[in-house]
Amino acid sequence: MVEALAAVSIVANIIQIVDFGSRIVKRLEEYQSKLGETPEAFRHIKAELPALLDALQQTKAAIDTGSIRDETKNALLPAVEGCGVQIKALDDVIAKVLPASDDSWARRSRKVFRSLRHDAKVKKIIVVVRGYIQTLTYHAAASSSLFKKPLADRTLPRPTPSSTVPFRRDPHFIDHKICTEIECKSQQHVSRLALVGLGGVGKSQIAIEYSYRLREESPETWVFWVHASNAVRFEQAYRDIATKIELPGRENPKADILRLVYNWLCDERNGPWLMILDNADDDRLFSSLRAEEHPTLEPTPLASFLPETLNGRILVTSRDLVTAVNLVGARQNVIRVEPMAEGDALKLLQTRVSIDDSSEGDARALVQALEGIPLAVTHAAAYIAVREPRITVSTYLELFRESEENQTYLLNNQEARDLRRDCSVSDAVITTWQISFEQIQRTMPKAADLLSLMTMFDRQGIPEYLLYDGRSRLQFEDAVALLTSFSLIRTQTGKQSRPRLGEQSFEMHSLVQLATRKWLDLSSQVDKWQKVSLRIMAATFPSGQHETWVACRALLPHSKKVLRYALQGNEETLDRATIANNTAWYLLLVGQYAVAENISRSAMMAREAVLGREHPHTLTSVSNLGSVLSRQGKYEKAEAMHRRALEGREKVLGPEHPDTLTSVSNLGSVLSNQGKYEEAETMHLRDLEGCENVLGQEHPHTLTSVSNLGSVLESRGKREEAEAMHRRALEGYEKVLGPEHPHTFTSVSNLGSVLSRQGKYEEAEAMHRQALEGREKVLGPEHPDTLNSVSYLGSVLESQGNYKGAEAMHWLALEGYKKVLGPEHSHTLISVSYLGSVLESQGKHEEAEAMHRRALEGYEKVLGQEHPHTLTSVSNVGSVLESQGKYKEAEAMHRRALEGYEKVLGLEHPHMLISVSSLGSVMSRQGKYEEAEAMHRRSLEGCEKALGPEHPDTLISVSNLGSVLESRGKYEEAEAMHRRALEGYEKVLGPEHPYTFTSVSNLGLVLESRGEYEEAEAMHRQALEGREKVLGPEHPRTLISVNNLGSVLSRQGKHEEAEAMHRRALEEREKVLGPEHPDTLNSVSYLGSALSRQGKYEEAEAMHRRALKGREKVLGQEHPHTLTSVNNLGSVLSRQGKYEEAEAMHRRALEGREKVLGPEHPDTLTSMANLAFTFKFQGRNDEAISLMNKCLQVGKHVLGFQHPHIVSSLKALKEWQVESIEIGL
Repeated sequence: MVEALAAVSIVANIIQIVDFGSRIVKRLEEYQSKLGETPEAFRHIKAELPALLDALQQTKAAIDTGSIRDETKNALLPAVEGCGVQIKALDDVIAKVLPASDDSWARRSRKVFRSLRHDAKVKKIIVVVRGYIQTLTYHAAASSSLFKKPLADRTLPRPTPSSTVPFRRDPHFIDHKICTEIECKSQQHVSRLALVGLGGVGKSQIAIEYSYRLREESPETWVFWVHASNAVRFEQAYRDIATKIELPGRENPKADILRLVYNWLCDERNGPWLMILDNADDDRLFSSLRAEEHPTLEPTPLASFLPETLNGRILVTSRDLVTAVNLVGARQNVIRVEPMAEGDALKLLQTRVSIDDSSEGDARALVQALEGIPLAVTHAAAYIAVREPRITVSTYLELFRESEENQTYLLNNQEARDLRRDCSVSDAVITTWQISFEQIQRTMPKAADLLSLMTMFDRQGIPEYLLYDGRSRLQFEDAVALLTSFSLIRTQTGKQSRPRLGEQSFEMHSLVQLATRKWLDLSSQVDKWQKVSLRIMAATFPSGQHETWVACRALLPHSKKVLRYALQGNEETLDRATIANNTAWYLLLVGQYAVAENISRSAMMAREAVLGREHPHTLTSVSNLGSVLSRQGKYEKAEAMHRRALEGREKVLGPEHPDTLTSVSNLGSVLSNQGKYEEAETMHLRDLEGCENVLGQEHPHTLTSVSNLGSVLESRGKREEAEAMHRRALEGYEKVLGPEHPHTFTSVSNLGSVLSRQGKYEEAEAMHRQALEGREKVLGPEHPDTLNSVSYLGSVLESQGNYKGAEAMHWLALEGYKKVLGPEHSHTLISVSYLGSVLESQGKHEEAEAMHRRALEGYEKVLGQEHPHTLTSVSNVGSVLESQGKYKEAEAMHRRALEGYEKVLGLEHPHMLISVSSLGSVMSRQGKYEEAEAMHRRSLEGCEKALGPEHPDTLISVSNLGSVLESRGKYEEAEAMHRRALEGYEKVLGPEHPYTFTSVSNLGLVLESRGEYEEAEAMHRQALEGREKVLGPEHPRTLISVNNLGSVLSRQGKHEEAEAMHRRALEEREKVLGPEHPDTLNSVSYLGSALSRQGKYEEAEAMHRRALKGREKVLGQEHPHTLTSVNNLGSVLSRQGKYEEAEAMHRRALEGREKVLGPEHPDTLTSMANLAFTFKFQGRNDEAISLMNKCLQVGKHVLGFQHPHIVSSLKALKEWQVESIEIGL
C-alpha cells in the first residue's frame, strides 16, 4: 500500500511539473518570437528545461511499465520534488525580470537591468536542474537495461570490489607513520584527507602503500586511482572507473561519464570506496569550469564531481597546500609529508644497493646530502645500480660533492626509471621541481621572483627584511604563502611564539636551491639575481659593532654566500667590497681572525681596483686590514698597513682629518703591542693634540685619545700619569656622555686597572664593581663589555687574596664568553687562562694545568703557534708545571715561549724579557744557578734598555737577580740588588705598594741568610705591618710575612714568639685557604721546624708527618716540597735518636731528589749531607766521611768554595777526619 502511494505521488508530481514547465518553455519561446531576443541568463535555462521534462517523462514511463524497483521509486521521490521546487523558483524569477509585450520602454529597461542582478540565481538553478537531469537519466538507463534482460538476470551479482591503482606494491616500502595517521583519520570518519609535500617526497608512494593495506583489511572496499594533473587524465580515470564497476550507459558516446560515475559513487548501495586523487597540484583545474561535450550544457567545475558520501573517502596527494585545503575543506585534514629521517632514508637506499660496514658512513653522508628526499635517494640508487661495480655509494658521494655541475647532472639523469612512478612524471629530481617553478611563474610571477632571490642566499635563516622591499605587504604575503604551499620554503619563527611581521625568517632545501638556480640558468637569469642579492646585502649588513651583532650573526652565512659571486662590474665589485668590509669587521670582533683577514684583504683589493690606492674608502679597508693583522699578532705587517693608511690619509684628507687621526691612534696601538712604547706614546700624543685642535677637548674622540695615551703611559710604568689620564677621560665622558654611557664605563674600568697596577686594590675593586653594575644595567649581563668587567673584578679580587671570590667571577665570565662569543674566541681563552691562574693560587695545580693547556690548545688552533697570546699561554703552562715540581717540563715550556717571543717580537720586547726571567726562575729551582743568573742578568739588561732602570718590570728583574745571587751564597750582591729594587719601588710605586713590601721581605731574607738577624727581623716586621695595612691580616702575602718573621725570630732563639707566629700563619691559612692548601702545609712544616728548635721533638715529628701526608696527597710523592718534608721528618727523627727511621727518610729524600732535581741540585746535596750525619750518629764513620766527601766535591762545583753550606760541611768533614785519625791512633 505504501509503495503504491509513493508511485502515485511521483507520477502526480511528474505530471504537474511537466505541465508547469511546458508553460514556462512556451512563454520563453513566445517572448523570443515577439521581441527577437532573450536575456542571456535565460537562454541556457531555455535549453535545459526540455531535457528535464524529457527525463521526467521517461521516469514516468518506466514507473508505468514497472521497470523501476520500489526502492528506486522511494529514492527518486526527493529528486522529483526538488525539480518542482526549482521550476517554481524559476517561474518567480521570470515574472520579475522578463518584460511583458505591453510594458513601456522604461519598465522594460528596469526589468532588463533587474535581470542582471538575478543572473547568478538563474545559473544556480541551472546547475541544480542539470544534476536532477543526470540522476533521472542514470536511473532511466539502468531501468531500461534491466527491463531488456530476462527477469532472472535482474538478480545477477554486482562486480566484486577491486582496485584501479596502476602501480604494483613496493615489497621494500619503508614503514611510514603517515599510513597509520591516515588510518586514524579514517576511523574518525574524516571523508577527505590530503598528503601535501615537496615533489619527490613520497606522497604517491604512501598513497599506494595505504591502498594495498586497505584492500587487505577491507576486501569489500573499492579503491579508485584518479590522475588529477589535468582534465583529460581526470576524465580518463573516471572512464576507467566506469569500466571497472561495469556502469550501465557507459558505452553511450553522449553519456556524461563524470556525472554517471559521480551518481554511482553517491549511491551507498554500491558499498565503501576510496578514491586516490593523485598529483592534484593545480587549484585552477578544480575550480574552473569545464566545457561539456554537449554544446547546450553549462560548463561544470571538476570539483563538483568529487562526491561527499558516508560510504566514500578521498585521499589527495598534492604539492600545493592551497589546492589540498580547497579539496578537503579543512587545514586539519592535511598531512604534511616531510623528507625522511636519516635512518629511514638509509634503509631506503639499502633496499636498492648493497651497503656493507665499510661504506655505511658514506651511505649516511649520501642520504644527508640528498636531504632524505626519497626520489633523490632512489634516483641515486638507480644510477649506482646500473653502473656497479665501477660506481659505488662512496664514489657517487665523491662525485656528488665535487661540484654543483656534478650534482645537477646526477640529479637530472634519466637513464634508470622507477616503474612505480607515473610515466608522465619525470624521475629526475630537478625536472620534477622545475615543473612546480613553471606553475608558480604562470600563477604568480612575484612568487617566482621571491624564490629566485631566496636562492641567492644561504638556504637557512633568510631574514624577511632581506626579501621584503617595503612596497605591497599583501603581495609579499601572497608570494610567501604560495611558495610555502608548494613546500619550497618554510617559515622559521625562532623563539618567539607570536613573531611580528618582518621578524620571521625562511629556509629551503639545498637541492631546491640547486634546482631553482638551474631553472634560472635556463633563462639566463642567474646574474640578474646575483646582482640584486649583492645590492641588498651591501645595503643591509651592519657595521659589525656589538649592538648590531644579532643582525650580523643572522646575515653572516648570506654574506659569505654572496661574496662568492664573481660578477665583474664596477658597481658589483664595490657592493662586494662594502659587504666584505663590514663582514670582516664583525668577524674580527667575534674572534674569527683568519677568516676576517681573507675577507678584509679582498675588500681592500676590490676597492684598489675600482677606486684606486688613495681613495678614502680604500684607505679605510687598508686600516681595517691592519687591525685584523694586529689581532693575530702580525704586528710588523699591521704596522705597515697602518703606516700606509696614515700616509694616504695625510695626503688625501689632511693631517688633522678625524680619519687621519684614527690612523695615528691605530699606529700607536700596534707600536705599543711591539713594545715600542716611546714611539707609541708619541703617536698617541699626536692623536690627542690633533683631536683637541679639531674636535675640542671634550669631544668623545678626544677623550678616547686621552684614554689611549693613559694606557701606553701605564705600559711605560708611568702609572701616576696614566691614572691622571684615565681620570681626565672619565670626568670628560661623565660630563659629555653621562655617567651611564658605555664609553664612561670603559673609562671607569681603565681607571680600575691602573689603580690595581699601583696596588690600590680597594679603589680598583670599587671601580670595577661600578663598571660592572653600570654595564649590567645598560648593556645587559651577557654583553662582552659586561663580561670584561666580571673578569677584571675577578683579577682584582685575586690580587687581594680573595681566591674563592675571584674563581667565582672567572667562572661567570668564562660561561658568559662561551655563550656569547663561542668557546674559541680570544676573550674566552683569556678567561680560561685567568681561571687557571686563580686555581693555581689555591693550590689546585692539576685543575690549573688543565685550564692552561685548554687555553693553549685554543690559541694554537685559532691564532697559531707563534701568536703572542699563544706564547703567553705556553709560559703559563710552564709556570703551573713549575709549581708541581715538574721542572724539566716547565723549562721546556719556558724555552719554547722564549724562542717564540724572540722570533715574533724581537730580542728587546718586554714580553720576551719576562720570558727570559721566567726561564731563569725555573733553572734556579733546578739548582742551575749560573745559568739562572745569566738569564736574570740578560732580562735586567734588556728591561733597563727597553723600559728604563726604574720601570716596575725592570725592578722585578732586579729582585729576581737578587734571589738567584742569594741562592749562590753571594749575599752582598744579593743585598745590593734587593736594596736597589726596594728604592726603585718606593720611588715609582710608593712605600705602600705590594711590590714594595715584597722587596722589603726579600731584603729581610737575604739579611737573615747573612746572619744579620736584627735587621732582618726589622725588615720582616715592616713588610708584615705594611701588608696587614694594605692587603689585610688574612691575605696570603701577609701570612708569608708572618712565616718569615717567625723564622728569623727562631734564628735568634726567640722560640716562643717564633712558634706564635707560625701558629698564627697556620691558623689563618687553614681558615682562608683550607687545611690541604700547599701554603697551609708550608706553615705546618715551618711550625714543625720551630718546635724542633725548641726541643719539642714529638710535636715537631707530628707536624712534619702531617705536612708529609698532606703534600703526598696534594702534590704527589715526588714533588720537591714533599721530599723536603721527608728530609725534615728524617732530621727530627735523628734528633730523637731514631736513627734507622731517620736513615730511611734521608735515603728516600736523596733518591727522590736525585731523580727529580738531579744529582747536583743543592737540595740533593743537602739530603746527601743529612744522610752522612745520620751515618756519623750511628758510628759509621767511614761511610759518613765517604758520603760527605762526595757531597763536597759536587757542592764546590755547583755552589763554590765560599758558599756557607760548603763551608759548614767542610768544617764537619775535617772534624770527622780528625776523630777518625784519633780513633785509629
